[in-house]
Amino acid sequence: MRSIEHFINGGSAGGGSRQHDIWDPNSGEVQARVSLGTQDELQKAVDAANNAQPAWAATNPQRRARVMFEYKRLVEANMDELAHLLSSEHGKVIADAKGDVQRGLEVIEFACGIPHALKGEYTQGAGPGIDVYSMRQPLGIVAGITPFNFPAMIPMWMFGVAIAVGNAFILKPSERDPSVPVRLAELMKEAGLPDGILNVVHGDKQMVDAILDHDDIKAVSFVGSSDIAHYVYQRGTENGKRIQAMGGAKNHGIVMPDADLDQVVNDLSGAAFGSAGERCMALPVVVPVGDETADKLREKLIPAIDALRVGVSTDDEAHYGPVVTKEHKAKIEQWIQTGVDEGAELVVDGRGFSLQGHENGFFIGPSLFDHVKPGMESYREEIFGPVLQMVRAKSFEEALELPSKHQYGNGVAIFTRNGHAAREFAHRVEAGMVGINVPIPVPVAYHSFGGWKRSGFGDIDQHGMEGVRFWTKNKKVTQRWPDGTADGGNENAFVIPTMG
Repeated sequence: MRSIEHFINGGSAGGGSRQHDIWDPNSGEVQARVSLGTQDELQKAVDAANNAQPAWAATNPQRRARVMFEYKRLVEANMDELAHLLSSEHGKVIADAKGDVQRGLEVIEFACGIPHALKGEYTQGAGPGIDVYSMRQPLGIVAGITPFNFPAMIPMWMFGVAIAVGNAFILKPSERDPSVPVRLAELMKEAGLPDGILNVVHGDKQMVDAILDHDDIKAVSFVGSSDIAHYVYQRGTENGKRIQAMGGAKNHGIVMPDADLDQVVNDLSGAAFGSAGERCMALPVVVPVGDETADKLREKLIPAIDALRVGVSTDDEAHYGPVVTKEHKAKIEQWIQTGVDEGAELVVDGRGFSLQGHENGFFIGPSLFDHVKPGMESYREEIFGPVLQMVRAKSFEEALELPSKHQYGNGVAIFTRNGHAAREFAHRVEAGMVGINVPIPVPVAYHSFGGWKRSGFGDIDQHGMEGVRFWTKNKKVTQRWPDGTADGGNENAFVIPTMG
């Protein structure tokens, strides 16, 4: 049985008497076990980080960037290995796993430009002989707590920028698929990162609480469910930490009567069912405007859903693979039953799906609901599976209101040929990320990622310049160099200084 250990101070480290099973979602069998750490393992990581961080922070930004350049090269060289390892524990198909790695790698590419991103501001002559300038400095030791659904992308979103600006980083990945985060840390060491700057500790709530309570950890970034995100935000801020906590989502896709429905169906198929719906930027709710639009869309959706191929994660022809665990499969199926019980019309039922030769795998077919109502619990909550719900709207205003009033405000999309409708929608909708004829509007790495309402707790988004701001503290310097010729009187010394 393969054993996955912590990665502390540049090497594998044991510790923790408890273990967590890691499943092969394709077969339903346990393939490995990961050690769940305690405060002791966290303290070892903190001690290593404390020893290494001052010298790393003192390394000039250009040399830190060179480590990022080499890391980028190594990740690209090991892309196939990383993708297969990721698929084996998560279940997403290989092409999707490569996309997971690539989207994280794009943030590493941004971090390669950290010398420019770290430049401060300067004002000469802000007052008589006075100059003012600012500098961004690292926080010290920081941490990231990442989810199972993107075991490569989200860790790199966090540690890429955090390390590039001069911090030491402690990563607590999901215990469901921890092998890729450990491999990413090994590659960072190979790229030239000093030991102790990137540590990986495994665990569950016990480790999360230890991170949130540790005095030496100055900032924590989290991605996961909204309830836990809220908990992380509250506990972390109570302990004086800087916190960004990204939560759940219920992203809507508004379909206007003038939309290209063939394109919409193609986009919906991938956005709703890709990665078995296990994406915070999935599109699980479609809102056609008008019954005529809804009927036409439904007519086109059914054969498109029937044509989807569910297969093992190594099947090149599969559109998506199994979900991550048996428990998560049961949870999705329960949500489908909840929708039925609430009175929504189950047009396509994905329950009971079985793949020949992999009968014990965690597979679930695609499902489609119609006539879903805003008051239904299955609409209000995140299902996080291959389930698409259709909520019919009578008008543009009603369609706009649905995502704006929902408890989640992560992402939203509108499909239309009407520029005025698209502009109006983008300006007025209450969500953090908007797509116009783009079903999964995840911004590129040099912009930032983040939702509103219960999709995001904290004031600063992920990656891009927002990431630079989150992982640094801004120091402002006001300086004067007197030449010794001025009178030494102090008649103005007790008056608040101004630059007038």
